[in-house]
Amino acid sequence: MNKARRLYIIVFIMLSSIGFMYGFRGIQAPAADFSEEDFNRISPFNVRSLWLLRQIRYIIESYQVDAVEKPASEDDLLHGAAKGMVEAWKDPYTRFVAPKQLRDEEIELEGRYGGLGMYVGDRDGQILVISPMEDSPAERAGLKPKDAIVKVDNEVVVGWTSDRVVQKLRGEPDTKVTVWVRREGEDELLSFEITREIINLKSVRSEMLSDDIGYLKLTQFKHTTHDEARTALKDLIRQGARALILDLRNNGGGLLDASVKIVSMFVRDGLVVETKGRAERANDKYYVDKSQYLTNMPMTVLINGGSASASEIVAGALNDRGRAKLVGEKSFGKGSVQTLFPLTDGSGIYVTIARYYTPSGKVIDHVGLSPDIEVKGEPDRVISKDLQLQRAIVEVKKSIRPVAGRR
Repeated sequence: MNKARRLYIIVFIMLSSIGFMYGFRGIQAPAADFSEEDFNRISPFNVRSLWLLRQIRYIIESYQVDAVEKPASEDDLLHGAAKGMVEAWKDPYTRFVAPKQLRDEEIELEGRYGGLGMYVGDRDGQILVISPMEDSPAERAGLKPKDAIVKVDNEVVVGWTSDRVVQKLRGEPDTKVTVWVRREGEDELLSFEITREIINLKSVRSEMLSDDIGYLKLTQFKHTTHDEARTALKDLIRQGARALILDLRNNGGGLLDASVKIVSMFVRDGLVVETKGRAERANDKYYVDKSQYLTNMPMTVLINGGSASASEIVAGALNDRGRAKLVGEKSFGKGSVQTLFPLTDGSGIYVTIARYYTPSGKVIDHVGLSPDIEVKGEPDRVISKDLQLQRAIVEVKKSIRPVAGRR
């Protein structure tokens, strides 16, 4: 009898003994032809690991003070074990999501949910604000990119996953939540009491800044972003725009294909971004969609610490291809590809399968993009107070060709 087979029989005997002592039912003897190969094929762990899990469950169910009045369901135990297993790889973007959470995230992607209106993510063991959304409760309260969330109401969230923090932040509209953050340069924790709202996500805003300079702000990259941005850009051109400022500040990202389409409006052909990973399906190159091209007008791109993921793809591509200078502050540095693998019970796993590389080969992940022209400051609806936007205007004006008869 081989070692694995002997160990399996030992575990069976131990489980049978416990069943006899404590009234467990349903334990059946292993089939005579059950082999090590059969066992390894159906089990995610070896026998010793399964026995450890069984011990843990038995101890909790036998001794935890509330276990009888508040028993954990089989699904909760399974999902908890799955989440812990996924977290063992220590990748903040590879994560297990239970069925209800996955449904909530699908609703969010469609653009309407109740909460504070901000993107958060894990970084170096902290839960950081990636970016507050424009005109959201989070932005109006004063939360900023890279604020580290320490407490939500009276609960310390240090060590929590970003998913768990997000669930804690969400709630019914018109209810209040207090968010405590640690901000670089501040000695004390900062607290913000914020009223939750229904968040209607708007991804595009545009206006003319002068007779010939247009302004296009993208707050995220979702299914409708490209169509909205294309319509807005055409309208700016009709109004006489001969130069453009593309504002990607505090844009936490979104869909890869949307970012490729945005770049395609400004570049005639060539590479937008490359992904590299272990699996063959993860290695790919994404090229400009020539049918989406609209204009070669001069442009600058605004970025800051809240520009992440798809925003960094767009900014990196336009910069590498010589279409735009980057103005503002260093971007967040979230340059990895996550794919959702749906599971049989309605849950799923988002797995980081690759990293993004700009056309020139720059790595984005955990590095970020450095601006060509660094300008400290915060976005401001009052144009004269927005130092980064003011510098972008100065820069883009240098590239506007004079029109005959106009000074």
